[in-house]
Amino acid sequence: MSIAALDLGRRRIGVAVTDAAAMGAHPVGVVERRSMAQDLAAIAAMLRDREVTTIVVGLPLNMDGSEGPAARAARLFADRMAAALKVEVEMFDERLTSFEAEERLKGMPVKRGARKPAIDAIAATVILEGWMQSRAEKISRQ
Repeated sequence: MSIAALDLGRRRIGVAVTDAAAMGAHPVGVVERRSMAQDLAAIAAMLRDREVTTIVVGLPLNMDGSEGPAARAARLFADRMAAALKVEVEMFDERLTSFEAEERLKGMPVKRGARKPAIDAIAATVILEGWMQSRAEKISRQ
């Protein structure tokens, strides 16, 4: 049983998963956007052998917390993915995750053409880590 996270972008979808014990998160890769059906099929193929029970989708809220067109598109994608892949899907505030991903990449030897896909995959990892931390905090408050 593992959990996956997605960082939805216009060109790519970053994908990250938890380890087998759901203690840590790591990037898996990116899906180049084509169409809804092809994107869902590519994500399903990437996650097929990982026994994913929940997928966390980054929710791109505006800095004031309001939802714009990107957030509405993310919710639509999440709804379609839940129906197509038959998994639980949760949304998680992804504000500043790409910035944090870029910061993590600084100083790492990443080739020029691989930088943007790496940022997307690491942003998905940041989303998953944030979601896991928020779950742990909720449990510790109970």
